Amino acid sequence: MKFKLFKEFKEFAVKGNMIDIAIGVIIGTAFNKVVEVLVTEIFLPPLSFMTDGVNWENKRWILREAVTESGITKPEEIAIGYGKLIEAGVDFLIIGFTVFLVVKFMNTIRKKSEDPTNTSEVTPKNIELLNEMVNRMDEQIRLLEQMVKSKEK
Repeated sequence: MKFKLFKEFKEFAVKGNMIDIAIGVIIGTAFNKVVEVLVTEIFLPPLSFMTDGVNWENKRWILREAVTESGITKPEEIAIGYGKLIEAGVDFLIIGFTVFLVVKFMNTIRKKSEDPTNTSEVTPKNIELLNEMVNRMDEQIRLLEQMVKSKEK
């Protein structure tokens, strides 16, 4: 039983699934950092400028103020930090739009590569073989139709 589990794990890892996941996590982490800087350093400053210098990260709705008596804060402040939600929303929009553009670009390349008549991209071998099979089947159908027509005369 132990060896079977190890064997299955080895097959899983060798097939590349684990490596693909690891690469995805690493790239995703790096991409997250880029988006974070893009939002905080590029998009939020103009938004803050347009709203008269509002710092969106620190925006919050205070439900209960903290009371300080003789240097001691008795009840702590309770607040809803909606500024971070705005920042997360901008993050989401940037990530979503970027992923959309990448997928759109990849689909365009994939469609070009799957078109056997397009010579600008290399067609995968399996698509070439399928295209060849379809062409030969079409040729056989034409020959059979000609045979049937000649026998009918």
